[in-house]
Amino acid sequence: MTTSTTGPADPAADVPQLFRLSVEVGDLEEAVAFYGRLLGLEGRRQPGARCYFPCGPVTLSIQDVSALAAPPHPAAKALYFTVTDLDVVFGRAEALDCLSTELVHDAPAGAIAVRPWGERSFYVQDPWDNPLCFVENDTVYPG
Repeated sequence: MTTSTTGPADPAADVPQLFRLSVEVGDLEEAVAFYGRLLGLEGRRQPGARCYFPCGPVTLSIQDVSALAAPPHPAAKALYFTVTDLDVVFGRAEALDCLSTELVHDAPAGAIAVRPWGERSFYVQDPWDNPLCFVENDTVYPG
């Protein structure tokens, strides 16, 4: 029997699955409190100055990089979360004073709006400039 060194016989059987996203922060205690309130979840502390928040099949990893003596590097683009009750999450974001001040297709990103592609959403910015977007589950545009 010969084994292949190029991968499985059926490439579709081994589609990579995203399981963790990491964001850098400058204060783990503050970040755990912020994300815990915003997401309405309790994080799981991990070794190495990090905390995991289970967000469906993908875990959000908050990593404190302050020991590296370099500022946190913000995520390149928004991390997108689906939620059942967008208004509840919006209320938490509003209480945290983290609603985005940017524009998305000429509409305020920090306001709940139906975007041109049909998603009902709003955007926030965490204290370390990581952009996040919350989308009402029933309105997700699959592309």
